[in-house]
Amino acid sequence: MGKAIGIDLGTTYSVVAIAENGHVQVIQNAEGDRLTPSVYAESADGHIMVGAIAKNQASANPGRTVSSVKRLMGSNARIPVNGRSLSPQEISAHILRKIKADVKRQLGEDVSRAVITVPAYFSDAQRRATQEAGKMAGFEIMRIISEPTAAALAYGLNRSDIQHILVWDLGGGTFDVSILEVGDGLFHVRAVNGDTHLGGDDWDARLISYLKQQILKIHDRDIESNACMFQQVKEACERIKRELSVQDESHIFLPLIAEPNHDAIEIEMTISRQVFEDLTQDMLNMLIPPTRQALKDAELTPADMNRIILVGGATRMPAVRRLAETLFQQSPDTRLNPDEVVAMGAAIQAGVLNGSVQDVVLIDVTPLSLGIETQGGLFTRLISRNTTIPVSAERIFTNAEDNQTVMDFNVLQGEREMVRDNISLGSFQLTDIPMLPRGKAHVEVTFEIDVNGILQVSAQELHTGESAGIKIDAVHLLSGDQINRAVAEAAVNAIADGQRRSEIETSIQTNHLIQAAEALLFGTARRLSKVSRRKIHAGISEAKSALAGGQSEAMINASQELTSVLNSLQENCERA
Repeated sequence: MGKAIGIDLGTTYSVVAIAENGHVQVIQNAEGDRLTPSVYAESADGHIMVGAIAKNQASANPGRTVSSVKRLMGSNARIPVNGRSLSPQEISAHILRKIKADVKRQLGEDVSRAVITVPAYFSDAQRRATQEAGKMAGFEIMRIISEPTAAALAYGLNRSDIQHILVWDLGGGTFDVSILEVGDGLFHVRAVNGDTHLGGDDWDARLISYLKQQILKIHDRDIESNACMFQQVKEACERIKRELSVQDESHIFLPLIAEPNHDAIEIEMTISRQVFEDLTQDMLNMLIPPTRQALKDAELTPADMNRIILVGGATRMPAVRRLAETLFQQSPDTRLNPDEVVAMGAAIQAGVLNGSVQDVVLIDVTPLSLGIETQGGLFTRLISRNTTIPVSAERIFTNAEDNQTVMDFNVLQGEREMVRDNISLGSFQLTDIPMLPRGKAHVEVTFEIDVNGILQVSAQELHTGESAGIKIDAVHLLSGDQINRAVAEAAVNAIADGQRRSEIETSIQTNHLIQAAEALLFGTARRLSKVSRRKIHAGISEAKSALAGGQSEAMINASQELTSVLNSLQENCERA
């Protein structure tokens, strides 16, 4: 079997590695570096540039340079470049093509099989978009795995004792927290959480905003109105952030490109680590809630963690490391390069799938609950979040109306009780259902999530065998900020959602009872006395009034009264 590689397709940098003969090697690119900037650019005449070359020309060519495209993966965004409109997948494919060429250059042979990593909290859409980018670049994608899980593979491959490991992955564009149980070659993901729009880029943005204000104050110049100036400041802020990770202050001298009819301006200032940390304290605090939620989902405490692993270049910031030490009362394990460890773990997983690495089993989970819309606008879960994948789940549903020949299925992802508070992933329709009374048709709905965390849904009417389904299209799925909001809003609104779900379920039960009573009334009217019919009519009328009012207590009382009438009638019939 041919060689296989592991790729960390990052927001800021991408890394590739290979596992051979019990050793993991990070592969250098054509520029002699181990990190390839995830930057794409075109010259005015259409010449394509990728990596360090593209990054280094950005300040002179900002309008035709694209960076941090990973944040757009899974969306239907289009990126204008040189008069063309490109998808995030197309941009990412160019980056992956460079990686493929660099691998061939160093190994002396073409390698087309790869494991690619994604943030643990990437949605189905984002995972699928990543897979599409890999295919566009000419790769056979063996597996999509989560970045924190890959890091744990790199750190814990040879451990025999069972340990609980918590991984913080703070990269350029995303933050993930994953909790794994590791030992005897088994890597079991217990829980994941995170924020797909929180990363080192956001720390950079705070510095950019700070410098922008200083320039406006001192020079009365708005750099945002000049793309070249803005790009210069952006690059300077990335350097400042790096310097402040290893020293207490950073001194910058920045001559900004002159605008037409304006003199050139020079920026010279010193920024201290304390100022930087004060500017970004609120973002640091944003690491805490996803961490607590992951611990809660795993039913573990900070004290249960045997090791804390920091992954991603942004975890080099001293404030991040101090926060980890404070939360877990232990020093994080930083033996491996945080920029390279994810690619190393991906390479190990590629080796497992390729047969060159033995006795390692990876068990991953799905980040959010999945289900369908049911009567009353309720979200009915078929697969709960943090369920081990691959997984499939089936449930039997029935027709809501008499003689219903068509059923519509709305596939949803999220954590709220009501459909309107979750995100629709797509919909499909099952037709040719036999004409049967309400509740008599039987339709089996199946959800299947593969090892890459990608979803497929199908429905089959069991009487006829008619079936339909949907392979979720990436453009219909969740964006990163929607995923973050899903869990956050679920926590904030948990009590209210529970109450509202109870109200909806009560109204559905009341309505079903009304329909049953009406069926009895009209089906047996001739055999019922006037007194009995009046009682049933009165009970139905009362139940309908309660249903219209929408108050649970009134519906429950009316339902009880109607049930009592029907039960009494049945007893009388039996005695007769």
